[in-house]
Amino acid sequence: MNSLGKIAPLFNWLPSYQKEWLRYDVVAGLTASAVVIPMAMAYAAIAGLPLVVGLYTSLVPLIVYAIMGTSRPLSVTSTSTIAILTAGILGQAVPGGDSASLIAASATLALLTGLFLLLAGLLRLGVVANLISYPVLTGFKAGIGLVIVLDQLPKLLGIHIAKAGFLRDIWSIGAHLPETSIPTLLLALVMLALMLSLKHFAPKVPAPLVTVATGIAASAFAGLDKAGIALVGKVDAGLPSFTIPDLSLVVQLWPASLGIALMSFVETAAAGRAFIKHGDLQVDANRELVATGVANLAGSFFHIMPSGGGTSQTAVNNSAGARSQVAGLVAAAVVMATLLFMAPLFGLMPHPTLAAVVVIASIGLISPAEFRSILKIRSMEFRWALIAVAGVLFLGTLNGILVAVLVSLLAIIIRANLYPLLILGRKPGTNIFRPTSKEHPEDEMISGVLLLKPEGAIYFGNAPRLGQEMRNLINEFHPRVLVMDLSAVPNLEFTALRMLTDGEEKMREMGTMLCLVAMNPDVLEVVQHSPLWERLGRERMFFTLEQAVEKYQQA
Repeated sequence: MNSLGKIAPLFNWLPSYQKEWLRYDVVAGLTASAVVIPMAMAYAAIAGLPLVVGLYTSLVPLIVYAIMGTSRPLSVTSTSTIAILTAGILGQAVPGGDSASLIAASATLALLTGLFLLLAGLLRLGVVANLISYPVLTGFKAGIGLVIVLDQLPKLLGIHIAKAGFLRDIWSIGAHLPETSIPTLLLALVMLALMLSLKHFAPKVPAPLVTVATGIAASAFAGLDKAGIALVGKVDAGLPSFTIPDLSLVVQLWPASLGIALMSFVETAAAGRAFIKHGDLQVDANRELVATGVANLAGSFFHIMPSGGGTSQTAVNNSAGARSQVAGLVAAAVVMATLLFMAPLFGLMPHPTLAAVVVIASIGLISPAEFRSILKIRSMEFRWALIAVAGVLFLGTLNGILVAVLVSLLAIIIRANLYPLLILGRKPGTNIFRPTSKEHPEDEMISGVLLLKPEGAIYFGNAPRLGQEMRNLINEFHPRVLVMDLSAVPNLEFTALRMLTDGEEKMREMGTMLCLVAMNPDVLEVVQHSPLWERLGRERMFFTLEQAVEKYQQA
């Protein structure tokens, strides 16, 4: 079992599965499927694909993840973010294509996404989940939400526009407002009111399923199409057939699939971490990469769109009491039954109904409260979030990923260059050393000794600034001894170490002796392999500031 568990984590938890869990898993799977099925079709609609592709995406990945995944309640189907990214690349790769061409391109996109995820898992790159900071991800999702809502507005109004970008689409919708279909608008308002009412007054009721069922019933009994309200049309019944993805599109699709793979894993990792309970097995980021990668790879041969873990469906699964991945298998069984027996009914669904489901789900991506909390704590991160929003709205969703990653990396670089170089003083009557400040003017500056404490990693980017600050302080205080407390420095990069070595030589010429204190093992190892080690020797390296100061005072 242990050997099999390394390949498929199913064998790690299945032997300890308890009989009393089954009823909880069945209830959770049935409840989650009530949300997954309508949302899956909504995501397919966002991507510009036939609705049945959404059901395919809710079938294969759920089964594969139950075998390969490590999170108990995680529901792996698709998300609004992945759907809008898929729509962006399909619109470029297959402009004006028929359903068959779009499905083939979508399957190829899932294949490439799966390959990137699997490769990242095998290379143990689970750390990429932290590549996009939370404020930037908040802005990115808000931008995605705004794009989706704007994309669904014409369906809510019963008008048609040519998509040409966010601002131009707003202008086009305004220009076509006189053409609004009143019956379509009235039905859309009813559907939106129903969704919002259920979410507010009956949060345990599967609002998407009830809304879809109401729209289908109204269409069947009231003949809404005769009033000029557009219907979804035919939805193919039956299980997906085996097919080979269109490999001729690989060169065209691989850059976008890399971005989709990144967002898929970021959302999957976030959803998996959010619902860990006491006693659960720890979610393994690298295994999650492998699991979602295999899910996409397997599904690509059965007409799916790219998939990943979704927070909303995972939250439903968790709140319904899922005890294990069996709940995902139950949900997959319900999707299978839907494909076999109920698919034709969905052809009666009015477009405003589906658009209402999409809009309410997407509005959840826009969280003013999160923006306020970010602004309250860090105004700089708030600006990064706004830049991420603007990147999605004005550069497109695919370029928005690049903007989000670049902004996150830029934030790291800027923050690293703002780490302070602290001057330390001694609290009177003690051996406690702390940064000098206006709050503690009584702290002692030891005559002839300058105590400095840099914070954060020192590398080629911030080393010149720190070097200049040190020179300024040496010229100001003229110390006999410069003691550097490196306890808060996790890493000393080669360029920075070379600058410190050169600086030590210049300080010695000026009559200042350099001492190093409290180096962590990584920094110590780097120093030991450099000329600085030979110049300083063990006599100028100390475990504590107290030892360094005491030795100088004795001398």
